[in-house]
Amino acid sequence: MSETSAAPGLIERAGIEIIPESERTAKPRDLFWPWFAANVSVFGMSYGSFVLGFGISFWQATIVSVIGIVVSFALCGLIAIAGKRGSAPTMVLSRAAFGVHGQKVPGIVSWLTSIGWETFLAIMAVLATATVITQLGGDGDSVALKIIATIVVAALIVAASVLGYHAIMKMQSVLTWVTGAVTILYVILTIPHIDFAAVMARPDGGIGAVIGALVMVMTGFGLGWINIAADWSRYQKRTASDGAIVFWNTLGGAIAPVLLVVFGLLLAGSDDALMDAVGADPIGALATLLPIWVLVPFLLTAVLALVSGAVLGIYSSGLTLISLGIRIPRPSAAAIDGVILTLGTIWVVFFATDFLGPFQSFLITLGVPLASWAGILIADILRRKKDYDDDALFDAKGRYGAWDWTAIVTMVVTSVIGWGLVVNNFADDAPWNNWQGYLLFLIGGKDGEWAYANLGVFFALVLSFVVTYFARAAKIRRQEQS
Repeated sequence: MSETSAAPGLIERAGIEIIPESERTAKPRDLFWPWFAANVSVFGMSYGSFVLGFGISFWQATIVSVIGIVVSFALCGLIAIAGKRGSAPTMVLSRAAFGVHGQKVPGIVSWLTSIGWETFLAIMAVLATATVITQLGGDGDSVALKIIATIVVAALIVAASVLGYHAIMKMQSVLTWVTGAVTILYVILTIPHIDFAAVMARPDGGIGAVIGALVMVMTGFGLGWINIAADWSRYQKRTASDGAIVFWNTLGGAIAPVLLVVFGLLLAGSDDALMDAVGADPIGALATLLPIWVLVPFLLTAVLALVSGAVLGIYSSGLTLISLGIRIPRPSAAAIDGVILTLGTIWVVFFATDFLGPFQSFLITLGVPLASWAGILIADILRRKKDYDDDALFDAKGRYGAWDWTAIVTMVVTSVIGWGLVVNNFADDAPWNNWQGYLLFLIGGKDGEWAYANLGVFFALVLSFVVTYFARAAKIRRQEQS
């Protein structure tokens, strides 16, 4: 199982098996391209509106954004070290911490998160298309237009993900330059809309609001990708530097969002109407600031950037699906997830009255157990000194066992406590999530300053890391000595 993989071709045939040494030819700097291309979208500017929505000042929002983006992608970099050491997808390598069968617990959370993210990005692409067509004088509400946009967006995402790693890496390196150039053009054209006096006049917010914004930024950027981070480093040579893996992963993922979010803060802080409009249609609202002649290239690159991000998600969600025990080829798994993505996009675009609120509520809900899983796996990675046992990752009788109850119980307990310390910000739009926040009475209640800080995400991440780092230390030593 550990050394079976087809040679690189048009369609990647490798599934969740270990990548043979002969195919591990990537270099750490190659990680820059997929992460940069997936995060250079103008959608990053929309987060300026989301962050200021917590009622904080420009400088508070800037500090929160920079720290949240950089730290969250650095955590992705730590997870990516596992990909280099084990040459397998993230959710397979996580078996070393949870057990071969126990890994299915966080695996289901990971799959749901990836499906949610990729569907969200596809929806954004379709809505942006409708808004821009309206600005060009067309009928943006046309059912035919939305159907065509949905088909084109879904086809691009599914086709790239079915082709696999090698095609995606080439695509991302090209998209980096195209989306980067048009994003720079957008910044140049919208600078006149910035009102520095209005931006600087925004008052400071309380510490609870600042932390709430920080959690939102971390879950929206790095933590939103953390469950797939090792998928893109599994083609790295095992002799590659851990530090280089972390550096290029962090640089590629964080550099564009930092600049885009700060610019988005300037735009949103200048215009309350724009900030409100972004909540309903993030990409389309940003397009309203542009002259007509640049709308078409803006639309094309905005859609391609969103597609780029969705491709990473659907590729990895296919791998996760296989790791859960679904015995199908990797291209078929990607295609199945593509069907789910398409159905979800159709539902939201044609039938749902609101999607951004429920999506953010969904993001925080899954963000708690995902943060807990990340803390456990990062602790496991930092404790290990050797490469993984390739065969044991696929054998429940091997050194990693079938179930690691320390990891599983840690994830369950920290998630339950974490959900008690987050609140559903969209109670009217997502009433199915109103069960959360049952421990907020400990910090002032649901109406207190700390209620919207979503401390549960931080709690789950940090506590699960600390518990795992010490509680599993002896077991990890025994595993590496056996």
